Amino acid sequence: MDKESALNALSNSISNINLLRKSEPYSSEHVRWILDTRLLLEEIFGQSSIIYQNFTTLKFHFEGTFLIDAWGYEAEKLRRDQEASHSSLGIADGILNAAIDQINRKGVEAVYEGKDSPKESSEIIKILSLVDNKLRKAIREKPSKEGEVQNVLESLFIGADLDKEFTREKENLVYSSKTYIPDFVFKRISTVVEAKLCDTSKREKEIIAEINDDILAYKTRYGNLVFAVYDLGFIRDSDAFTGSIQQSQQHVIVRVVKH
Repeated sequence: MDKESALNALSNSISNINLLRKSEPYSSEHVRWILDTRLLLEEIFGQSSIIYQNFTTLKFHFEGTFLIDAWGYEAEKLRRDQEASHSSLGIADGILNAAIDQINRKGVEAVYEGKDSPKESSEIIKILSLVDNKLRKAIREKPSKEGEVQNVLESLFIGADLDKEFTREKENLVYSSKTYIPDFVFKRISTVVEAKLCDTSKREKEIIAEINDDILAYKTRYGNLVFAVYDLGFIRDSDAFTGSIQQSQQHVIVRVVKH
């Protein structure tokens, strides 16, 4: 779902709240709105997001006990249910407006937080598997340019039926007066895949600086970052290289592939 569609759908959900205040709790219209809005928030923000979790905890009926004679019980129960419903609808209005604020601030691609962590997501597992198990085999001669590594990655993604999932060097974002163009963007899972080539001893330190710089920029829009570093023998300790970056960053994965 693109940004405009997401904002329109959330605005429509908000506009229906006033109508629901006039209906009984858990009427057909009320239940339909709750389910539609919940599914909408799950699609845009994911089950792990604060937006989704706050909405799903709302109670649109009274929970508790009260003492009243049997003749007036049903009327009192309905009154209390209506009070609880109106209160939750007010909270829902705030949650949905906060959702719109997040999308306007971050972009729709960066707000999704799935139930699983990035490493457990099937799409990212597939990408990492290609980097870990196929990239070295697909490169027969030592690459002299980073673009050669990108070309091989693109061929692997296409071969794995991911060609409809990504764009290459078509997205751009401006951060701190500098324009960044990610190598590959998988919009649906809010993921960037960036290729790096380490072909000199000096290049190792440059790549670390580049990755840290990329993280600051890409994290403003995308939820998950994958860096595939193709090493021609200049990174001595791969674990130290990747660990220093991954330990200080969430949803950032660095892979070193040796030629």
